[in-house]
Amino acid sequence: MRYDDVSDELDEILVTEEQMLARLAELAREVERDYDGHDLLLVGVLKGAVMVMSDLSRALTRPVRMDWMAVSSYGHGTTSSGVVRILKDLDTDIAGKNVLLVEDIIDTGLTLSWLRDNLLSRGALTVKILAALQKPDALKVDIVADYLGFDIPNKFVVGYGLDYAENYRHLRDVAVLSPRMYADSE
Repeated sequence: MRYDDVSDELDEILVTEEQMLARLAELAREVERDYDGHDLLLVGVLKGAVMVMSDLSRALTRPVRMDWMAVSSYGHGTTSSGVVRILKDLDTDIAGKNVLLVEDIIDTGLTLSWLRDNLLSRGALTVKILAALQKPDALKVDIVADYLGFDIPNKFVVGYGLDYAENYRHLRDVAVLSPRMYADSE
């Protein structure tokens, strides 16, 4: 592991930075094909999707516009509360626009389902979803990513933008956080 300062806090690496970059490049080609001849607005979900949004946008060879939303459903825990709060709203009017919602991870799907419905209610022409990661065994709602990086096991992961209590986002790979690091917060 490249993380001497936190390596004893991680159980295993699930997706390396190199694997993520390669997969995002593949997804960028799919997005370009699907939106050929159409404008596209990327909407990143802060803070977790910063790395995904940055690397995806750099992998695209066509111009796109970007905007950001910040929502919260986790607080400082490791499971979603299911209650979504908008902390930072879009600056862009999305009425009549094709929106690609860029997420770091689909866990229960509750937040993403709410976000998709919210954006459609604002008059978006289309809302598709690109997620770097998905935990199929954790899904509580029927939500499907139109573009998906990797399926991962239902374990708490950090790195590549994903955090635990605002820590570990800086890690370049996606890793399983050792349960002993959050056992007292459950």
